[in-house]
Amino acid sequence: MRFGVSTFVTDEGIGPTALGRALEERGFGSLFVTEHTHIPVSRETAYPGGGDLPRVYYRTLDPFVVLSAAAAVTARLRLGTGVALVVQRDPITLAKEVASLDLVSGGRAALGVGAGWNREEMRDHGTDPATRMRLMRERVLAVKELWTQEHAEFHGEFVDFDPVFSYPKPVQDPHPPVLVGGSGPTALDRVAEYGDGWMPLYGTGDLATRIADLRERTNRRMPVTVFAVPGRPEAVAELEAAGADEVLFHLRTEPENDTLRNLDRLAALL
Repeated sequence: MRFGVSTFVTDEGIGPTALGRALEERGFGSLFVTEHTHIPVSRETAYPGGGDLPRVYYRTLDPFVVLSAAAAVTARLRLGTGVALVVQRDPITLAKEVASLDLVSGGRAALGVGAGWNREEMRDHGTDPATRMRLMRERVLAVKELWTQEHAEFHGEFVDFDPVFSYPKPVQDPHPPVLVGGSGPTALDRVAEYGDGWMPLYGTGDLATRIADLRERTNRRMPVTVFAVPGRPEAVAELEAAGADEVLFHLRTEPENDTLRNLDRLAALL
């Protein structure tokens, strides 16, 4: 298995360059960062984790700025979103951002995608929560067209543009992997249709059965990256037995010195 971390990078924790260097020095293989463009002050949507919404949710830096900064000071670290909220992003701009990251990093970008849970947040971007899954599908498919076609075009229910030039193209062939997040009853349908891998949250029920089901459906070893994994040996053993390919340990958002001590602890599990 491969090992990395998933974390919230904010204005109150370790910076992206220090974090990138520290991860690579300790032998971690990847950095995946989350995103929230903003958090509405008045919110009816309950936090899925229960209780009050943690402060990190509304202090996040833009993920592609973070990953580009980490790319500049590392040579091997895979750089991904865990997850990018594509229902809140223009697909033409998103395609350019990820392809640019892939280019400047020498082919190390990965795009983890999700539709999000905060209905007020997505409404502020003009997204109807009731159609967000259909919207996510079209935006991901449109991004792949923009990455791979000289004259890219897309005509769908939500995304519609005539042929365009879109550069740079990604370094990776045919493009950076799209890892589809989610663990609900229809998540594997989305992975099988337009994903290049599955990115479930740790704690997804009967993960081994679902991984086997996904690989049977797709008739190949579809990569599985599990994020927000607790830093415990038994969690690593559980995911290895289930057939996961990559473990992303949950890294708390803390000042630099505290983060480095926590990374030293997690590195002992590699």
